[in-house]
Amino acid sequence: MKKKDRPKYNMWQNVSFMVKLAWNQRKSVLVLCGTITVLTVVERMIRLFITPAILEKVEQKADLTELLWTIIGFSLSLFVVTVVKKYAEQNTLCGRVDVRSTIVSAINSKACTTSYPNTRDKEILKLQQAASNAASANVEATEHIWHTLTELVINIASFLLYLVLLSYVNVFLIGIVLITTVVGFYVGKHINEWEYRHKEELSGYSKQMSYILRKAKSVEMAKDIRIFGLGDWLEEVYNKSLKLLDAFLVKREKIYIWSNLTDTVLAFARNGIAYFYLITMALENNLTASEFLLYFTAVSGFSSWVTSILSEFSQLHKECLDISKVQEYLNLEEPFLFEGGKTVETAAGYELCLENVSFKYPGTEKYVVENMNLTIKAGEKLAIVGLNGAGKTTLVRLLCGFYDPTEGRVLLNGEDIRNFNRKEYYELFSAVFQEFSVLNVTVAETVAQSVTDIDLNRVQDCLEKAGLTELVAKFPNGLQTHVGRDVYLDGVLFSGGQTQRLMLARALYKDGPILVLDEPTAALDPIAENDIYLKYNEMTAGKTSVFISHRLASTRFCDRIIFLEDGVIAEEGTHEELLRKGGEYANLFKVQSRYYQEGGKEDDEERAAWF
Repeated sequence: MKKKDRPKYNMWQNVSFMVKLAWNQRKSVLVLCGTITVLTVVERMIRLFITPAILEKVEQKADLTELLWTIIGFSLSLFVVTVVKKYAEQNTLCGRVDVRSTIVSAINSKACTTSYPNTRDKEILKLQQAASNAASANVEATEHIWHTLTELVINIASFLLYLVLLSYVNVFLIGIVLITTVVGFYVGKHINEWEYRHKEELSGYSKQMSYILRKAKSVEMAKDIRIFGLGDWLEEVYNKSLKLLDAFLVKREKIYIWSNLTDTVLAFARNGIAYFYLITMALENNLTASEFLLYFTAVSGFSSWVTSILSEFSQLHKECLDISKVQEYLNLEEPFLFEGGKTVETAAGYELCLENVSFKYPGTEKYVVENMNLTIKAGEKLAIVGLNGAGKTTLVRLLCGFYDPTEGRVLLNGEDIRNFNRKEYYELFSAVFQEFSVLNVTVAETVAQSVTDIDLNRVQDCLEKAGLTELVAKFPNGLQTHVGRDVYLDGVLFSGGQTQRLMLARALYKDGPILVLDEPTAALDPIAENDIYLKYNEMTAGKTSVFISHRLASTRFCDRIIFLEDGVIAEEGTHEELLRKGGEYANLFKVQSRYYQEGGKEDDEERAAWF
């Protein structure tokens, strides 16, 4: 049986975390919690004594005026307390949401700034999801905890007051109530927590159904659903998950019946004993009707407070487990230096060097890059080519500082990049990666990656270099046209090649001293690709550039080419030098050349290996 991981932060630490956060963010949350607690306890005491007090006046044959004043006094007190309490409850929501929103912002900020390896670690991604879930709604831990804490303090205070009251009756009766209540609670808790213990199974069904519904309505699948007739298949998959969910719920309800049965039996025993004892007292000790009513109500209430205290403690424990995930994620250890790293000094040029670098991805045994030595001089245009899986993209990730080498060092102007503030190091790079994201903002905002202080002339210049000027000029709102239709229905949809050009314009706008282009023309046709190559020297003027491409014709624009094979540099030189060597580079170049010259009649196996 797998041992459960203990939470990193205990209940007290998690409660303290939330209290400190509320104190710094919205003190009103704590003030209103205290106010609601006091008013609720007072309200319960009034409700406890109001009926016995009126009944006592009737038993004493008090005059009508005294009876009316008793009723008015209790009723007025109850009215005032209830109104003030309702007012406090209505005004506590905004503060609690504000505190939770602060946590949401902190989680999102952490997700955007955490070290890159953390964004690929499955366990850390699960932790991030758990932290996000804990702050995703009003009923989740980071907001609901205020309700839990308030109810817990209220129930403890009520329990103590009722305990004092029942101490005048009989200690034995208190013991009976405590035993039956505690036994009933823990039996019911064990049964009722069946759903909590199986929450991942329940969550799995819900996620499957939500995913299918989301995809069925998505724009990207609209064509596939219609062309391939996927509608019936999606419905079948959805119904399969729905049936599993129904079976789960039926099983849960059958289990819950035992909890209700146990609670009913124990409640019957507890109330029967209380009735018997109080009736005996009334017959033998002249217990008045008002006292009988007061004590019996106290017995029922005492049991309720014990159950509520145990229940709220259980709820608090669950919520603290979720809040512990929030703290664990926010305090996640970073493998890279950020605030404490050295400042990257401004220089006329930047030289990158790999010194005996080997690298394997976390959790794997195979080296993707092995014992590599490479120097990229300041201002040099380097091309990296090779078959799929040769290590091209991994090499770029090492150069960009997304990963640190497993062995060896990556140097910037002779300094190990591990010593630098990694955020400042990233600022040196302008890049177009194979994987990219485009937000539904305007064209200008996409290129500038900003919503303020955008240099529109510079945006236009970058679009010109990327070959998008004519396309953008046709848009109804020009540079202010929205990209995509997830948010704005009047947005435009870019093709794959157009999106790559847009990403190139974004990289050029940043104007970093090191330009990295990882397959920047993969989605372009040969004519559009040639247009980019003709502007390559202009784009890279004064910059160190690294160009990855599977189309070898593009490499002739670079000062030097390295051909990777199984994570090592197999060949190195200029385009002409490598052709003269007649090695693997030359063979692959001939394959590609024949493909373009003969209309694609090259050897299928060679082409498949390359692409």
